[in-house]
Amino acid sequence: MKKMIIGESIVKSFGTGNEKHLVLNGVSACINEGDFVSVMGPSGSGKSTLMYALSGMDGIDSGKVSFAGRDLSKLSENELADLRRTKMGFIFQQPTLLKNLNILDNIILPSMRDNRKNAAGIIKKARVLMNKVGIAELEKRDITQVSGGQLQRAGICRALISNPKVIFGDEPTGALNSKAAEEIMDIISEINKEGTTVILVTHDAKIAARTERIMFMGDGKIVSEMRFEKFTGTDMDDRMAKVTEKMREIGI
Repeated sequence: MKKMIIGESIVKSFGTGNEKHLVLNGVSACINEGDFVSVMGPSGSGKSTLMYALSGMDGIDSGKVSFAGRDLSKLSENELADLRRTKMGFIFQQPTLLKNLNILDNIILPSMRDNRKNAAGIIKKARVLMNKVGIAELEKRDITQVSGGQLQRAGICRALISNPKVIFGDEPTGALNSKAAEEIMDIISEINKEGTTVILVTHDAKIAARTERIMFMGDGKIVSEMRFEKFTGTDMDDRMAKVTEKMREIGI
């Protein structure tokens, strides 16, 4: 399996002097192409900080992060921005959509900034994605006129518009009810089956149980890992039992 993201001995702290707080304490992690990974841990364990470090959204104090063989510390801010915009997609707990734009315009905005000459192609692709995730009829709606689950689907479309190699999700189902969360995970799972690498930060054992690899964090380190086969929809009880047992074991 080809390696996509490699983090080596990552150290990250916030604050200075007596207020300095070590968040990542020598973390190493390797993500392969096509992986479906979740990161779990108690609040303050460093799981979101690790995601931001691996994506280049946040700098690190020491160690190394490489993406497809490129050392992120060697890239300029513009090069990092280009890499994130063209090779990575991001899904957050609360989609950062603009209130003055409708759903379709929010989805196409990042791509239109770079490629206005292909506006028709971008719009066509956005509509294909919207149809795929079940919000085709909402393209003219304002973001205040749709549900949280529908907003998250729009966020997924925006994350996919540039054909990213990897999707990062920070609690992507955290603000949704259980039915909407399950529907969003169905979409994310399908994205992974089509070949896109997926890395999710979550506190929800049911979400983690649908992934194929779980990294458990504690006190700024990866303290344990668990692997599963692809989720079939028939083995959730067994997977959940194993995840919750591990969570109890490491004190999550």
